[in-house]
Amino acid sequence: MPTPPGPTFRAGDLLRLSATASVQFLRPITVRVIRELEWDTYELGARGDAVARRGVYVRREGVQLVNGCAE
Repeated sequence: MPTPPGPTFRAGDLLRLSATASVQFLRPITVRVIRELEWDTYELGARGDAVARRGVYVRREGVQLVNGCAE
């Protein structure tokens, strides 16, 4: 299976997801990556604590890395 275009994210990376990543994020959210294979993430609340576990499907080009080591 070919590698999808765009950066590779690692467990622990914080990502900002908005409508440029997917129409489901009209209200942007910040998530922490658990693993990329299935894009399991935790949605973060205002204080940076995990408030919900989510599986997300996004256009990689629209994902904004908040911190971490995307390659």
